[in-house]
Amino acid sequence: MDHDTVSKTWRPVGRILRRVLGVLVEKAKTTPDVYPMTVNAIATAANQKSNRSPKMELSPEDVENALDELRKIGAVVEVQGDGRKFRYKHLLYEWLGVDKLQLAVMAELLLRGEQTLGDLRARAARMERIDGLSDLKPIVDDLTGMNLILPLSPEGRGQIVTHNLYLPEELAKLERQLKDRVNDEQDSGGRNSAHETGTITVSSSKSDLQQSIAELTKTVGELLERVERLERMQ
Repeated sequence: MDHDTVSKTWRPVGRILRRVLGVLVEKAKTTPDVYPMTVNAIATAANQKSNRSPKMELSPEDVENALDELRKIGAVVEVQGDGRKFRYKHLLYEWLGVDKLQLAVMAELLLRGEQTLGDLRARAARMERIDGLSDLKPIVDDLTGMNLILPLSPEGRGQIVTHNLYLPEELAKLERQLKDRVNDEQDSGGRNSAHETGTITVSSSKSDLQQSIAELTKTVGELLERVERLERMQ
């Protein structure tokens, strides 16, 4: 996909709005017979105990308010359902500027937040066929290039990523958590260095740790810059 030709209409939204969007995409892909969805159906799906993080207890009123906001920014549309009930469907293909595989990945991140690439691959495969990490990697790379995904740890085995639809204050909290993670790793590295044996294996392990800390520190800085830009836009 040519990123320069994508219409960038998306923006950061709150956690309830993200949950509603994730639900609409998930149900459209996994249970199309109940899609578009009523307000009550969206509330029930948003409060599921499985495939959701954090757990939520949204009321139909919460969902209605979220849908009103999402309609205003062009992310969902109301359609006439059976009888007098209105139903809702997402417009995220256009709103995010993504294809069906990219949307499946984004939906899982919206529903569960940060996760490893391995977990993300397994979960997104519920919606679209993504056979392995080699199939997921170019999808994640494209979404990162579109600024829709944020890498939270260095590339490689166990890499953690998340979406980039956080509000500024949420992004700031995530940045603080990353700083804490960096500090924990630095403390752990210091303790381990006291037991160095001088072997190549230990030296290599220490070098890898230092590199990981440096890359995490760089990521923290980039996230902080993102927070500051978003705050200036308010």
